[in-house]
Order: sequence, then structure tokens, then C-alpha cells
Amino acid sequence: MIKKILVSIVSAVLISSVFAAPVLARPEGGLTVLENSAEAEFPQSINFTLTAESSVDITDIRLHYTVDHESFARVTSEVYIEFTPYTFVNIEGDLDMRKTGGLPPGTVIKYWWTLEDSDGNRTETVPVDVLFDDPRHDWQVLSEGQITMYWYEGDRSFADALMSAAQDGLELLHRNIGVHLSNPIEIYIYANSRDLQNAMIFPQEWTGGVAYPGYSTIAIGIDPGYLSWGMRSIVHELTHLVVHQMTDNPYLDLPVWLDEGLAMYMEGPLEDSFVYYLGKAIENDALISVKSLASPFSAYADLSYLSYAQSYSLVHYLISSYGQEKMLELLTVFSQGSGYDDAFEKVYGFDIEGLDKKWNDYIDNPPEQEPKAPAVEATSGLSGAFHQQTGRS
Repeated sequence: MIKKILVSIVSAVLISSVFAAPVLARPEGGLTVLENSAEAEFPQSINFTLTAESSVDITDIRLHYTVDHESFARVTSEVYIEFTPYTFVNIEGDLDMRKTGGLPPGTVIKYWWTLEDSDGNRTETVPVDVLFDDPRHDWQVLSEGQITMYWYEGDRSFADALMSAAQDGLELLHRNIGVHLSNPIEIYIYANSRDLQNAMIFPQEWTGGVAYPGYSTIAIGIDPGYLSWGMRSIVHELTHLVVHQMTDNPYLDLPVWLDEGLAMYMEGPLEDSFVYYLGKAIENDALISVKSLASPFSAYADLSYLSYAQSYSLVHYLISSYGQEKMLELLTVFSQGSGYDDAFEKVYGFDIEGLDKKWNDYIDNPPEQEPKAPAVEATSGLSGAFHQQTGRS
């Protein structure tokens, strides 16, 4: 009896196109794999196929895989396959990415099978590296230094402008904060936020860009007609990757406000739309505490916009008041796994509550101009400043 089963896999794996692994010749009375392949429907699902036979019942089949990304421990996932023992088996397993989450384009996955029969014969297939890429677009490629950029809409001057913005962003990061890129990165430029969101699993409706720090990858939607917005957004997401590469440790992430505030700060002066939300919160005594901003931001748009605006203001306050050397020192302390209060006490001499008080004192004087209501165009462009907040990979 041959039984098809549904493979349930705990972590996200994406494999593009069809990949067939080499099969093994079966020794006399032994165990062999006749077919071994993987096929994906990007980005929703993946199908693994395995066909094997033996002169006696096959009793144990397991799928193993690893995902190539930054990690402090090499993790191999193992999936035990439930099936009816038989001399000939055909396994087909569908992985629903809507249940497990997605991976960025360019990710490499290595997978293999182990099988055993009732005589104790054991076979392990040759591990296969699979490159996950989005095959739905005709990607062009541009490389400079440690950055490789892929895009499919817009001419070469469009890509050159974005690459120039990214390179300038690296220079600014080194000059303004003292950090630099330590590992190569890849940037995927989708033609708009709709295409980007179609390449993600359950994106927020305002998602215009996403940084995958553990994979050194950025995916962002940039319409060639909104190049200036795209250049700012490239720097925003690039900052996340560079700061992550410097501060990554197995103990603690940066406070969200510091991570986002640095990215907003590196974009340049705060845009009018964010100035408006910050000004109104100051006017109405409705600021969010720094302690609350250490956690992922609210899904409510107004609170999220305010969170980003406050994060910018906090970073601007720290750098303008204490200098870039202190900010670099703070990031270095965080890279050692220090807690939030301990890191600030060590570098600045005050904890998070102390920062909250000092920052509130700093902004206590009302702005010289009344906050301006955001224009429709500015509001619709806010999506670029927001990205999927991902946990440690």
C-alpha cells in the first residue's frame, strides 16, 4: 500500500522552481531512492516528492534541512514522516507558507532524506543546495562593492541612482555613527509596494520595505516615478542591516526605538508628516514612554507613525547632545549583550527612565511653528518608513 502524506514542517522553507536530487543505485537486497525533488509555488507553498523502494518494508523516512542565515548555533530541522511501511513508497508533502512564514529571495536551503528498512539498511540522500528566488520577474543585476542590487522595472539610470544612494548611505553611517558594513548584502527592488507585498506572507498593508537582518537582504517596493522616496527608503533599510551586523549577539536585540530611530535619522531631516504627529503628541501630552517604545510598535497607524517620529527624535537628541562617539560606544556595549538599562548607565550615566525624563525636558519647549497637517501625498508615502519587524534569526 502506498500512502501520500502531508508533511508538516515547523520553520519556513521556500524553494523556487523544480529541483531534482541525484538518486542512488540499489545494491542487491538493499534500499534506494528512485525520485527526490522539490517544487515551489512562490511564495505560498513548497512540495517535496520522494519515491523509494526496498526488497523489504521501508519503515522510517525523515526529511532534514538547514536554512543558510546568520546564527549562533547551526540548526538542522528534522521531520518524521508518518506512512504505512511497504517495499515501495511515494511521499508527497505540501508545506503551506501561510502557516510557517516566509523567507527573503536569495536564501539557500540545504535538504536531504534518511530512510531505513526492516532489515536495518539505511540510506541518506546527497544534500542538495536550493536557491530560493522570486521567479516571477525578469531581474536585472547591478553590483558595487559589498552591495548587489536586483531590479526589473526602470532603466539603468534608475538602478544607478538607487545604488548611489545606498553607497552614500554607507558613507553617512560611517561618518555619523561610526558603523560600517561587515558582510555583503543583497537588495531586491520591486516595482511597487503591491508587488513587494505579493512576495511576502501576510504583510501589513502599509509595508513598503522590509529588512531581513539575519539574511543580509532587503526587499523594497520602489516605483521608478518615486525615485527620491526610494532613495530615502534604501538608506532606512540599509541602516537596519549595518546596525544589526555590528550589534548582533545571542542575548538581546536592540530596543526597537533605537533600531528604528537610527534608520529614520540616517534618512535625513524628519519629514513633515512625522513632524505633525510628533508635534500633536507633544501638544496633547500624549507621548509614548521610551520603555514602551523598546517593544514592537503598535499596529494602529497613528500610534505607529508617532512611534517612528519619537524614535527619530530620541536618536537625534542623543547624537546632538552627547555626540556620535557615545552612540558608537552604546552600540558596542549592546553588541556584548548588555541589558537596556545597563547599557545606558554605562555609556550615558542614566537608565531608560532617566532618558525618558531628559528627552521630555529637551522637547518641553513648544515648537516655533504649529505642526502642519500632512498632505495627502506625504501620508501616502509613509509606507516606506515602515517595515516588517522581525525577531532574531
